[in-house]
Amino acid sequence: MRIRRRDVLKLAAGALAAPRIARADAARVLRFVPQANLSSLDAVAGTQYVVRNAAAMVWETLYGVDGNFTPQPQMCEGHEVSPDFKTWTFRLRPGLKFHDGEAVTTRDVIASLQRWMVRDTMGQVIHARLDALEALDDRSFRFRLNKPFTKMLFAIGKSNAPMALIMPERIARTDPFQIIKDYVGSGPMKFRADEWVPGSRAVFDLFADYQPRPEKADWLAGGRRMNFDRIEWQILPDPATAGAALQNGEVDWLETPLPDLVATMKRNRDLAVQIVDPLGNLGSLRMNHLFPPFNDVRARHALLMAVSQPDYMAAVCGDDESLWKSTASFFTPGTALFTEDGGDLLKGPRNYEAARKLLAESGYNGEKVILMVATDIAITKAEGDVTADVLGKIGMNVDYQALDWGTVGARRAKKDPPGKGGWNIFHTWHAGADCINPAPYTALDAGGAKAWFGWPSSQAVEDGIVAWYDAPDAAAEKAAASAINRAAFEDVVYIPTGFFQQYQAWRANITGIAKAPLPLFWDVRKS
Repeated sequence: MRIRRRDVLKLAAGALAAPRIARADAARVLRFVPQANLSSLDAVAGTQYVVRNAAAMVWETLYGVDGNFTPQPQMCEGHEVSPDFKTWTFRLRPGLKFHDGEAVTTRDVIASLQRWMVRDTMGQVIHARLDALEALDDRSFRFRLNKPFTKMLFAIGKSNAPMALIMPERIARTDPFQIIKDYVGSGPMKFRADEWVPGSRAVFDLFADYQPRPEKADWLAGGRRMNFDRIEWQILPDPATAGAALQNGEVDWLETPLPDLVATMKRNRDLAVQIVDPLGNLGSLRMNHLFPPFNDVRARHALLMAVSQPDYMAAVCGDDESLWKSTASFFTPGTALFTEDGGDLLKGPRNYEAARKLLAESGYNGEKVILMVATDIAITKAEGDVTADVLGKIGMNVDYQALDWGTVGARRAKKDPPGKGGWNIFHTWHAGADCINPAPYTALDAGGAKAWFGWPSSQAVEDGIVAWYDAPDAAAEKAAASAINRAAFEDVVYIPTGFFQQYQAWRANITGIAKAPLPLFWDVRKS
C-alpha cells in the first residue's frame, strides 16, 4: 500500500492562517526560503545541504567545479603539477581579502586545508599520501605527496560538504569536530551574526571589497557577481505558510515547495516553477551499524527486502510520477558510473514473511528501534512515515521520534547506544551531483568508525573505492563502480529509497536562477 500525505486538505486553511511577513520593496533585497532551518554555517564540520548552501556565499574554495564537473581556478590564479602527479603547486590570485579587511595568505590556506582533510573522504586520501603541505610565500603553496593523486583539483573544488573552504587561520584552527563560532570569509556576502535568529531568520550583506573573477559564473566557477545588497533567509518550516508567503509576494524564492502545491503555483502568472537541478536526489535510509539490531547484516537485509521504493517516492513526490524512478543503484541515474549490479534484493518483490524470519535469525527480540524523523522537512517526514509502517509490518518495535532537522543533524553524529541518546535509523537524501562517483560521495564511505553517520564497515566497498581512485581509464572506473554497488548492497551500507527531482518556485520578477545542484545567488536579479 502506498502511503501518501494525510494533511494535504489542511493546506488551504494553513495558508489563510499564515502570518504575514514584511514585504521586500527594494530590488536590492532578496528574500529566500531555504529547505530547512540554518543551524550552523560550518560546511567543513557538517554535511547538511542547507549549511553548505549558506556557506557558499560566505567562503570560497581554491578551485570550483563548473557545470561539467570540471574544476576551474577560483581563489587561485593557477597551478603546476609534476608529471607523476605527486607535486602540486598553487598560486593565489592577488587582492583576496577577508571580510575583516585582512589579506588572504597561504597561512590561512594551509590551516583551512588541514582542518578539511580531517573530515572529508577525499581530504583523507590526500592526507594519507601527504609528505608536506608547505607555504612557498604569502601567495604560493605546495602539496608534496608520496603517491600520485590525479584528482586534486576536484577534491579542493567540489560542491559537496565537507568543502575545502578557505577561512582565516584563527578560525581554521578550530577543532575539526567542533562547529566554528566566527563567520569571517572572503566570499561575496558577509554573514550578519548579530541578526541571526535560528529557526526564524539569517541575513547576508554584500561584501563591498569582493572582486569577482572576470569569467562568467558557472556553478561554483567563474565570477560571483551579486546584484543584491542584502539576502534574507526566512525560515518557514510549514509548507503552507511558505507557499502563501511566495504567492503573496512576501518572499521572492522558495527552495522546496510542497509537491501538492506545485499545480496551483504553476497556474499563477506571477510565479515561475521549474526543476532547477536535473541531477536530482537519491533518497536515503541510514541505519546505525554500531548497535543492535542493524549491526547484524541479516537485520539490514531484512529491511532491504521489505522496503518499497515506489511507496517512498509516492510519499515524497505525490501524484507526479514524472518526478521519480525506482533505481537499485547507489549512483545517479544517467551518469557514467550508473549501475544496478547487485541490487536484486531491492528490485525484487516485497517479502515481509521472509524479512520477519531473517530478523529472528539475527537475534532481534522486540527491542525498541529508534526512528529519528525530521518532521520540519517534507522529504524526511514522508519517508519516515513510510519506514515506520514497514518496520511495524516486519515485527519491529518502533520508537518514532519527531524532531526538527537541526536536532537530527546533531544527534545523528552521536555514537551513544540508542537507549542512551543515540539512534537506529534516520532519513536523509543525497544530491545526484554528489553521487556521480566515489570522490564527492561521503555517504558511500564504509570505513567503519571514520565513515559517515551510521558508520558502516565494508572492506569490499573500501577496496572498490581505492580501485576507482587508481583506475587508469573509464572502463576501469566503471568496473570499480560495479564492484562498489554490489558490495554496498551485500553489506547494506544504506538503503536507497529512490531517485527524485524537485521543483523550485520564485516570483516572476526574479531572473538569473541557474540550473545547478545548489541555490546560486550570483547573477540573480529582481526587477
